[in-house]
Amino acid sequence: MTRLAKLIAPAGLILAVAAALPAQAQVTGKLATVDVSRTIIGTTAFQTAYEQVNTTYAAQAELRRTKAQERQTMLAKFDKNGDKQIDETEQAAMQKSADFAKLQTVDQEIQGINNQIDGARVFAVEQIIAQYSAALQEVTTKEQIKLVLDPSALLFAPPEADITTKVTAALNLKVPAVGVVPPAGWQPSRDSVQVYQEIAQRLQLAAQIQAAQAAQGQQQAAPAAPAGR
Repeated sequence: MTRLAKLIAPAGLILAVAAALPAQAQVTGKLATVDVSRTIIGTTAFQTAYEQVNTTYAAQAELRRTKAQERQTMLAKFDKNGDKQIDETEQAAMQKSADFAKLQTVDQEIQGINNQIDGARVFAVEQIIAQYSAALQEVTTKEQIKLVLDPSALLFAPPEADITTKVTAALNLKVPAVGVVPPAGWQPSRDSVQVYQEIAQRLQLAAQIQAAQAAQGQQQAAPAAPAGR
């Protein structure tokens, strides 16, 4: 279990331990839930850092778009049936082609750019995580909370048990801003990579939902075709 994971006890583990304890020894007091990734997404430092990454690494992002277009052009040569996909037969022909080495080089270049941009975001997240334990401790002490659980491990919890926004507020005071350019030789921690991946998945899902809602709204706003006589 990583250091960050230890900050929030899994519900199943706690319930198993609590059930095994004598009644007089069981945990008593206020319980709370906190969503780690949502806590970090809500901080000013995180939101500002993501905007800074878009600006600081704009040249890399543009190069990635160029390389992606180059890759699509190369793949199109092997898409013989025009379905915009490379099936097994087409892949076999592609691997025998003289262009296959060039395609691999482009893939490596795109991956290198992705690593650079993602690394900047992980670095920003890592700086916020460094103060997460202190922020959580501050909130739990102030609220006299005895136990904090991950909401994903619970079947039900009342809304007032969620202290995510309170931990976010504490983090805003402790980490008002973060950098987005990692120092030479920096390597991300396992905690920061894990949290970043959860954040990226959540943001991607939110973007997909927003796009679907926008498309639905456009369909509803479109004027109906006039009925024929």
